[in-house]
Amino acid sequence: MSQIKKLAGQTAIYGLSSIVGRLLNYLLVPLYTRIFAPEAYGVVSEFYAYVTFLIVLYTYGMETAYFHFSNKNDDNNTVYSNSFSTLVITSVLLSSLLILFSNWFATILGYADHPEYIVWFALILAFDAITALPFAKLRQENKAKKFALIKIVNISSNIGLNLFFLAFLPSITNNNSLSVIYNPSIGVGYVFIANLVSSFITLLFFYRDFKLFRLNINRELISNMLVYAFPLLIAGFAGMINETLDRAILKYLVADKSTALHQLGIYSACYKLSIIMTLFVQTYRYAAEPFFFSQQSKKNNKQLYATIMNYFVFVCSLIFLGVMLYMNIAKYFIGEKFHEGLQVVPILLFANLFLGVYLNLSMWYKLSGQTKYGAWFSIVGAGITIILNFILIPVMGYMGAAWATFICYGAMMFISYIYGQKHYPIPYNIKICLLVILLSAGLWITSDYLFAIYPMGVLVSNITKLIVLSIFIMVSWRLIKPSSTTELVDEQ
Repeated sequence: MSQIKKLAGQTAIYGLSSIVGRLLNYLLVPLYTRIFAPEAYGVVSEFYAYVTFLIVLYTYGMETAYFHFSNKNDDNNTVYSNSFSTLVITSVLLSSLLILFSNWFATILGYADHPEYIVWFALILAFDAITALPFAKLRQENKAKKFALIKIVNISSNIGLNLFFLAFLPSITNNNSLSVIYNPSIGVGYVFIANLVSSFITLLFFYRDFKLFRLNINRELISNMLVYAFPLLIAGFAGMINETLDRAILKYLVADKSTALHQLGIYSACYKLSIIMTLFVQTYRYAAEPFFFSQQSKKNNKQLYATIMNYFVFVCSLIFLGVMLYMNIAKYFIGEKFHEGLQVVPILLFANLFLGVYLNLSMWYKLSGQTKYGAWFSIVGAGITIILNFILIPVMGYMGAAWATFICYGAMMFISYIYGQKHYPIPYNIKICLLVILLSAGLWITSDYLFAIYPMGVLVSNITKLIVLSIFIMVSWRLIKPSSTTELVDEQ
């Protein structure tokens, strides 16, 4: 239990930076969805969908490779300096190409009048890729507090600049002296400028790391790291296809092209309502990856992984039920003109739950060094995503994109479990995990039906929802508690 508490503590610290920071960042969504029309917000969503693909190319699995080789190599500084230097060189080269051909890329994407978008994102990608490894080093050294501080500064500066450009300056547009720094025609471009400046500020925190930069890198070491990381690069690309391809191609697949950006904006805004589930999975991953590697050689480590899965599923199911019960409040997170897409939220919440379970299951191939399986699983998922998006979006619009995501992550979770039990068996209690998930879904469906049939006052409704949540917590806790108690006895 001490190890589980350690993981929970580190998840809490990483969560402070990610949940508090990202929550602050997500507070920009109400701003965007009230300032911008769905079409304009669709532009923001489209470009950030492209960025998620490109950042995988820029980092090419080097973070996980660094974790793997730093644990195997006595000289951690050598591993770090070589991998950091390699990332700097490749980031500069890739961004230089984007900037050099910015006009061509802008025309291809349908933004010929805004090649500056390409230039700004080329710089953002370079800054973010270069800082990826210093952040990984902080995780590897268990410097969660410093990690959290820098992340919060990054997000806070981004929020402050967004508010400055999108809220403060427009309110005083009559002041001609501000025309030098504010041009209303830039519009959504200020979202990108704010991101660029905040990424540069983050880079400054790691200025000392540039002292470790070397042009003369250890070719043997980097070659071995690249061989290890290449399947992760493929898995990362496939993973981004699963995660963001729908937003990148939705405008090209909808039947009514005149509503393409409108639908993209609606879908992207409603996607944000799965924020709590997404943030929990992300912050858990920050802590879990180095934690699982540190437990790899210890006794009963597989039993520990199985116990952690029980608690993980419990928390995710609780998040799902809490969000869906209070959707009447959560929906005001986005502007009213975006509410037509709320029906995608439960689908996306469950999709992200499946993704979180998959991330737990995926540790088997990372721990055993069989990263090729990660690539294959992600490729299968990408294939499902591509096929279903091309089939469902023209028929169902953004609802088709949501169902494609749900089916993709569900399939990847199932396949990873089957192969994992063959190559690196972990005694997961599947019955308990399924019961907890089904209980959360059943309570939501029952409560939703109850509230529809018997309208209640706000006070009675909230009390009823609290009772439903309490029932879920008590029943789920009794389901997972006997399993974890048995495991503790076994370990002792």
